[in-house]
Amino acid sequence: MDKNNKAAKIMKHDVPLRLVKVLNIFCLTIPFACCWYGYYAGKIENTFSRRENLLMIGLFMVVYFLFARVYSAFLVSVNRISEMVYSQVLAALITDGISYLVIALLVRGFPNIIPGLMAFAGQIFMSALWCFLAHHWYFRAFPPQKTLIVYDIRDGLESLINQYDLERKFHVCEIVQVKECLEHLDKLDDMETVFLSGIHSHDRNIILKYCIEKNVRVYVIPRVGDVLMSGATQVHLFHLPMLRIGRYEPNPEYLFFKRLFDLVMSVTGIVILSPIMLLTALAIKLYDRGPVFYAQTRLTKDGKEFNVLKFRSMKVNAEQDGVARLSSGDKDPRITPVGRIIRKCRVDELPQLFNVLKGDMTLVGPRPERPSIAAEYEEEMPEFRLRLQAKAGLTGYAQVYGKYNTTPYDKLLMDLMYISHPSLLEDLLIMFATVKILFMPESTEGVEEGQITAKK
Repeated sequence: MDKNNKAAKIMKHDVPLRLVKVLNIFCLTIPFACCWYGYYAGKIENTFSRRENLLMIGLFMVVYFLFARVYSAFLVSVNRISEMVYSQVLAALITDGISYLVIALLVRGFPNIIPGLMAFAGQIFMSALWCFLAHHWYFRAFPPQKTLIVYDIRDGLESLINQYDLERKFHVCEIVQVKECLEHLDKLDDMETVFLSGIHSHDRNIILKYCIEKNVRVYVIPRVGDVLMSGATQVHLFHLPMLRIGRYEPNPEYLFFKRLFDLVMSVTGIVILSPIMLLTALAIKLYDRGPVFYAQTRLTKDGKEFNVLKFRSMKVNAEQDGVARLSSGDKDPRITPVGRIIRKCRVDELPQLFNVLKGDMTLVGPRPERPSIAAEYEEEMPEFRLRLQAKAGLTGYAQVYGKYNTTPYDKLLMDLMYISHPSLLEDLLIMFATVKILFMPESTEGVEEGQITAKK
């Protein structure tokens, strides 16, 4: 297949897919529009003009689109139907909430919420219908992409494709070691997609250049050096283009607003969530009369130690031998019945808002590790300490896009991706994305006994 035919095939694939995604926005806007015209618009003292009504509908569409993008709600070819429905319903719920607040300001009061709930029910139906039809249309319209996996020190990518039900998108024709691929680059000619897994930069660059020339789409699992390079600053010295790379040094303005945001959000969170925290504390105390809180030594910026505060979810003597162990999830016998509930809902993490208020932590950053566990990881991969360039966070990139049992090396890559591109917008997106994973069981899967955790 020559590169012109491949380009035409990509265009044929992308255009209808974009149109189907636009259709989703209209589908989920219809229930809100009916609710607006049928009830809320009539509650405004000064009747809206046609343009103002359309502006309200347009505002809903824009906000929904933004949140749907944050929650990856349009990934028809990658997500399962249930995952898309969950993401779209969550985006619609948040958009409906924002819209209700806007309406409350317009009518100078809180109008009846029942019509809004009826619109939300309609959005759930429209989302489920769209996801089902779009998912089946996509895999009927577009056959699996001919795929080649090239690996060096990291194999097993094919099992992940099967695990995430992506065999209908990627038809793995062959799996080759990088040396074989370099000796027979013509293997890439007929491929539509190539995965490069754990390949050193010199070999990877040869394959990349060839794939770009042949118009083959490439997915690269990066190494630590690749992620560090991604945060480079373009400069010009000696009439030469250069990339400047250094330690994490964000602008003072970013740090100022980030700290201000931490203070405002932590105080707000403590006030709003105080009833939940009081009930949790009471439940823990009534269960076994033990302490409510659990303080544990963790590492933050530059290796500084601090005591992270959590609601106790394990038995009082869970680590009486002094050995630090990763949780194995719901099967962990050390977790109490109350602990299982508060872990599922992430309520056990809420006291860390006080750590954020104090300044030991920030809302968004690499999750803090225990010194003993961090030392164990650093024996296998010394670069693990690079996470300590930034202050530890209540949530982070690795928590949003990884799982509890994601390997430390992969978590390191994700944390370094965040550190390489400090941005208030990225912080905000991660916070919104955190809402999505709160009720996803995959994000709290434990570490299986014997699982390899420090894999490069």
